[in-house]
Amino acid sequence: MRSTVFHPRLAALFRDHLGQDVFRLEPDTVGVAGHEVADRILAARRATETERPTFKPLHGRSISRNEASSVMRTIGGDVREALKRPRPEGVDLSGVWPLRGHLFLRDLILGQDPSRLRILMSRNLELTPKLTWAVIAAGAALPGRVGRRGGHVTGIAGLTAAATGYHGRRYAMGMYRRAAAPVCFTVSTLVANALWLGSPFDSGTPNRHILYEAMRLLPPSWNILRNACAEYPAVDRRIGAGDDVLVLPLLSHRDPKVWEDPHEFRPERWDTLDPDTAPGYLPFGHSSERCWGRHMVMPLAELLLDLIRGAGLAVSPDQSTAKVPLVGLLGVEDVHVTKVRDAAV
Repeated sequence: MRSTVFHPRLAALFRDHLGQDVFRLEPDTVGVAGHEVADRILAARRATETERPTFKPLHGRSISRNEASSVMRTIGGDVREALKRPRPEGVDLSGVWPLRGHLFLRDLILGQDPSRLRILMSRNLELTPKLTWAVIAAGAALPGRVGRRGGHVTGIAGLTAAATGYHGRRYAMGMYRRAAAPVCFTVSTLVANALWLGSPFDSGTPNRHILYEAMRLLPPSWNILRNACAEYPAVDRRIGAGDDVLVLPLLSHRDPKVWEDPHEFRPERWDTLDPDTAPGYLPFGHSSERCWGRHMVMPLAELLLDLIRGAGLAVSPDQSTAKVPLVGLLGVEDVHVTKVRDAAV
């Protein structure tokens, strides 16, 4: 029996607020987990630039929706090109996840990009933003262009080819990380979560249902911040004019009023549920503003599961606990994946 150990602050959310609709978290912050209130909150207005997780201002420069959309289309094209290639043969995906999956995806999608760009995919840079920007600053200080036009580089690397001067290169490298790193981070974390929650899988269970259920129990984007605004007190009188709002899929995805056996990993529930309309299910945000990366995440995650299941891999039977730290991207850490004899996959 596996035990998932949540960071104390996450465990406190389950303990104190599971099943509640609206509740106070801080003197100036209200939590929302009820799916009806969350729907009205997220539909009330679009996210501002400081609320968008990937495309917040960079080095003090605003990133317009048009620029953000163009960058996402570019990295989306790189993912599609990677998926068109023949499937890797003989790849060993055993080891510690999500790191193992992250390295595989980095090489699959970005393998031929210049080294000073590929280094920006390191998970070690997640330790602190200061480390990330120190690496970017060092790379931007090197002479010459960050990338090159044409040749065997990704489209996202090609966007950096026009960058000149230190500040131009620094901005270009920051955008490369903003666009490319979340793809590798999110997919590898999602698959690690799925492996931890349910492997070895029944051979008849579709990959997509496994992923939907993993995102229900461990939503990579576990909270959605909306800063205080005039619209929210009108939605619910428990929200004050100066209150920030934290919508919590972490809780709505386990609401006992909505889900049968809410804490159980049951991918078969998606035989009859639609992830786009299931109440309170927000793995890719609200219907009014879906995550732009979802069309990359699912095919890559399904590819990884195909390779893992085909190789007969699952979580090591010697591992019984895994921790979920308090970070922006919710997931188990240090999951040991190995060949499991006679396991359904």
